[in-house]
Amino acid sequence: MPRYHTLGNIPPKRHTVFKDDNGNFFYEELFGTVGFDGMSTLLYHTQRPTQVKKILRSYDVAPKIAVDKNMKSISLKGFKLLPDEDYLKSRVPVLVNNDCQISLASPSESLKDYFYKNTDSDELIFVHQGSGKLRSMLGNIDFGYGDYLVIPRGMIYQIDFDTAKNRLFIVESKSPVYTPKGYRNWFGQHLEHSPFCERDLHPPSELETHNEKGDFLVKVKKQDTIHEYIYAAHPFSVVGWDGYNFPYKFSIHDFEPITGRVHLPPPIHQTFESAGFVICSFVPRLYDYHPEAIPAPYNHSNIDSDEVLYYVDGDFMSRNNIEKGQITLHPAGIPHGPHPGAMERSIGKKETQELAVMVDTFKPLMVTEEAMKLADKDYFQSWLDQ
Repeated sequence: MPRYHTLGNIPPKRHTVFKDDNGNFFYEELFGTVGFDGMSTLLYHTQRPTQVKKILRSYDVAPKIAVDKNMKSISLKGFKLLPDEDYLKSRVPVLVNNDCQISLASPSESLKDYFYKNTDSDELIFVHQGSGKLRSMLGNIDFGYGDYLVIPRGMIYQIDFDTAKNRLFIVESKSPVYTPKGYRNWFGQHLEHSPFCERDLHPPSELETHNEKGDFLVKVKKQDTIHEYIYAAHPFSVVGWDGYNFPYKFSIHDFEPITGRVHLPPPIHQTFESAGFVICSFVPRLYDYHPEAIPAPYNHSNIDSDEVLYYVDGDFMSRNNIEKGQITLHPAGIPHGPHPGAMERSIGKKETQELAVMVDTFKPLMVTEEAMKLADKDYFQSWLDQ
């Protein structure tokens, strides 16, 4: 996130001696992206973060592809996915390409028996159901329904859930995830016409510092493989940090919609961007106010991007028979638009209560075997006149 933040205790000058009251050294670590050219944070540990005692097993978690060259509109019933007690096992990839991996998850227990680090990707976790606390080496963040959790690659974390009923929509990005540059000035500050601002972005506010030694299991994802490391020091050994690279949350309920006299295209809903895709938030809003306006979106051809919609809540006005947790994929190369009757139903309506997350990728998405178990195979025919 292009915004400076600090938490805990740090020395007045970088790369200088820093000790506790008993004369013990704190150990500095640069946590950065894009080599030394991207956003970074300086951490100060009570223990050296490099102490590896053992390397246990490594195992493959690459998605198994069912359709690698998809040209069919697909609908997935996300809530059909069964819960799993283990956080990592609960994460089921459904749509993937070289830039991102889109997964569903229904973890029924907290991630507390081990720590997790994704070195392949930034993670953007949308909380559809459930609440709890994201615990990371840079501090803790409370979360609930409608929160996006943005976790930079390389961040060690755990998650405490308040209940066993949790539904997550997860996007892993091979390039850093940012707020849209169109919303920011040349200093990085959000502009007045941005649909959200810095007050809506919540970094860690509670630093959890541990100074224990022992055996700490960290599962590290690298190149679609999980490697199990035993570290000699607790991963949450940070006494203070400052910089630009840290986890944060943003609630979809804090997105202030942009509206107009006639229908405006999806870029007005943009919330995040990366090199390979954008993420948009569809939230409750007033409809277009031209006296002859058609609130439903016009038919449009996806020539340059695959469109993924994850339906969260409310009545999504351009679709028929939509359920919570449903995913639709409209691939590049073919037009799509409102379902039969949706355009007509929308005329004269004043507002919508829909809530949805959209991912537009710039490269085609492949469909996994697990996704096909959730698929409505007749969805591509749902635009036929009844």
